[in-house]
Amino acid sequence: MHAQETTFTTLVQGEKQFQVPLYQRTYSWQREELRQLWDDVLELVEEQLDGRQPAAHFVGSVVLAPSRITAGGIQRWLVVDGQQRLTTLMLAFTALRDRHRERGAGKKAARIHDLLLVNSYRDGDERYRLLPTQADRDAFTACIESSPKAGGPGNVGAAYRFFLGALAEGEESGGEAWTDAVEAVLGGLLSIVEITAAEGDNVYRIFESINNTGVGLSQSDLLRNYLFMCLPTRGESVYRNLWLPMQDLLGPANLELLVWLDLVVAGHSRAKQSEIYRDQKKRLEPLSGDEDALQAEIGRLAQRAERLMRILEPARETDRELRESLERLSRWGGQTHYPLALGLLDLVDSGRTTAHEAAEALAYAESYMVRRLIAGYSTTGSNRTFMELPKELGRDGSPAEAVRRFLSRNKTGARVWPGDDAIREAVRTLPFYKAGRSNQRFQVLRRLEESYRPSEPVDYGRACLTVEHVLPQRPAQQWFDLLAEEAEDGQSPDELHGLLVHTLGNLTLSADNARLSNHPFRRKQQILDSSALRMNQQIAAQARWGRAEILTRAGQLAEKAVELWPGPIEGTVHADEEWQGWRELRAALLAMPAGTWTSYGDLAALIGTHAISVAGHVASKPGLHCAYRVMTADGRIADGFHWVDDQHSGDPQELLEAEGVPFDDRRRADRAHRLTTADLAALVGKDGSEEAPPAAPADDEPQAAARFETLLRDNQTPETVEGVLAALKFWERQGGWRAYGRASETSCSPLITVGNAPAAPALWPIAIYPVTGTVEVVFQHLTRRPPFDDEPLRRELMARLNEIDGIDLAEAKLDLRPSFPLEVFAGHAAEISAVLEWFLHVVVLAKTHRTPAEEAPTARP
Repeated sequence: MHAQETTFTTLVQGEKQFQVPLYQRTYSWQREELRQLWDDVLELVEEQLDGRQPAAHFVGSVVLAPSRITAGGIQRWLVVDGQQRLTTLMLAFTALRDRHRERGAGKKAARIHDLLLVNSYRDGDERYRLLPTQADRDAFTACIESSPKAGGPGNVGAAYRFFLGALAEGEESGGEAWTDAVEAVLGGLLSIVEITAAEGDNVYRIFESINNTGVGLSQSDLLRNYLFMCLPTRGESVYRNLWLPMQDLLGPANLELLVWLDLVVAGHSRAKQSEIYRDQKKRLEPLSGDEDALQAEIGRLAQRAERLMRILEPARETDRELRESLERLSRWGGQTHYPLALGLLDLVDSGRTTAHEAAEALAYAESYMVRRLIAGYSTTGSNRTFMELPKELGRDGSPAEAVRRFLSRNKTGARVWPGDDAIREAVRTLPFYKAGRSNQRFQVLRRLEESYRPSEPVDYGRACLTVEHVLPQRPAQQWFDLLAEEAEDGQSPDELHGLLVHTLGNLTLSADNARLSNHPFRRKQQILDSSALRMNQQIAAQARWGRAEILTRAGQLAEKAVELWPGPIEGTVHADEEWQGWRELRAALLAMPAGTWTSYGDLAALIGTHAISVAGHVASKPGLHCAYRVMTADGRIADGFHWVDDQHSGDPQELLEAEGVPFDDRRRADRAHRLTTADLAALVGKDGSEEAPPAAPADDEPQAAARFETLLRDNQTPETVEGVLAALKFWERQGGWRAYGRASETSCSPLITVGNAPAAPALWPIAIYPVTGTVEVVFQHLTRRPPFDDEPLRRELMARLNEIDGIDLAEAKLDLRPSFPLEVFAGHAAEISAVLEWFLHVVVLAKTHRTPAEEAPTARP
């Protein structure tokens, strides 16, 4: 075998083809892996635009084996390992080509197409420089050929849409120079090790070897070995007295974290966790002949280990105010605040600042993150911002003011710190329930409740509280009758519900979610009035709960929020050029799979505005090539639809039909292809959905089962009830069990485990909602769960269900949660049970046939 370092451009140029063998898995990278790679690309782009000379970033290896030279003279290579990286970069360049076309940069688009994507003078399969497995081939070639089905469902289409959205977002602020820098980075600054097998090597044996390797040395292991190699006379003493106690205190993972934070706090704000050893070695090499200096360095690291433990376990901090600040940030989750917190504890322990000052500085950091969450900003860029903060702590003045000054200087986009007026407007209009992670939303509501200063504080660790909607997510007709009284001209009660239901004014904390359900407000009043939480007592004091009450409460909570979380220094806030919601709208349009449509109202509910405003924006914004996918609520092309620029043309219905959207004889699009607000939120990564079914606690399971069956009998026909219960009993006889939801409508999901370990993950194919009468097929969750992370298995599940009369799941929703009517169980319980039996069979096979690990992007965690 021969290995050499190369770049993507060098690797793929020339008349050659890379073919993924049949024994390889299908393409499996999803948003998490794509974002990890893209973050590293953006960092290199930033360095390049700043005039620095960025070093190449290693993304991993590609192992190739020579195959036959085709009749047309094309050298074919089998991709033994690295197909995920290779396919991803091909799709990134395909999206870049199409963005060039959108901007009218035809020559740049043609250069990418001819030199990197296709063998221009070849036909058939030989035309493509990458030939994926059969299961991925149609989706991949659709993107390369810019067919109407480009960017459809599945992982290939999703990756293509991810890069389209990321490029469009970057171009808005960076322009053509930014796009050119992205192309230079993708083609020339992502380092790949090309490993070429020799003729006659056993290719499958190589594949097995690569994917079944042992555990290598960690970055901290490498650093430890280097340090003690440089301590020949006192290494044993230093190891016993300093390193080993530090290692025992932290454990392996946190030791790695400490070594990285040590770099960041020392001023290396661009340090990557994947390159700790290289950077630390470079920093320490001048001391390699000085054992006193190296011992001092290890001693300093040991002191920081104790400080890191106060960040990880705030109860160790002795100062009350500082401890409370650390506790709030710990509950917020993540490691974003770690560099700042460690730098502040350095100052406190050395006497250079007070615990009060450190707590105030952390309060500004908390405010920055909370305000961005409330205002709907993504977390992109926050880690980089906080990695730069330790350098500011050494400047003149108090650390707290230094932190506030620095965060206030971040002007727009990914780094804005929203001011008071922006927070007031966001609380009133934005879908807070869709923002961030569930624990972060919980912490915001907890802090708001604590601001009432109750005489008997709530024990949040034992109260089993969750974030709940007062106006239900799935309301009964009585709620819609109430909303109809307050709807504006041209606004349906359903659209008003979409605008209000997820806003902060309609959310509270409760341990009585199952009792609250979607009952009328009078019943909810009785339950909320008995709550120990002041916010619930105030809601219960209202005579009704509609638009006016929700907006009034939103105003009250907004004032509490601007007081609890102080904003940037006045006069330093720079408003974005446009409202953030319009950026989210455009991101959602680009994320829509080919073969889907949505309504103006669904988009309005996603971003927190009115359907009329959405229609006006879509009708006036040039460059929205997906605008034809937005229609009226009944699936019609809006009257007066027109293209805003000369880059796009065609009849919208014909375009949608070419993508696979059926229309009836009244020119209405098939509702099975409609993306709801929840679907759109999932596509842009802001749905807040959990990775496991929201199962009721074990001690509540009998009551949850009884609630589910009661709701089922009260809301469905006897035939439907009989069919549902028969299918669930069949599932249990095959070795599965049921889990019940904790939301207001008690849902039921049939579960089975994959593997025999005590903590083996659970799989569930469907979720049954007894009141709304729907059955969701949870492809969105299956995409991350073996064996159904393999796309062909999800497609087969969809195909088997679609063979049942009454079920029509759109292929375009393969990555979402399409649904079918619960009444299908009335006449087809046996057929549904047969599909469930097939599902169980696939899971049982997965228990005994483990697949090799897939390669991941080589980037910082």
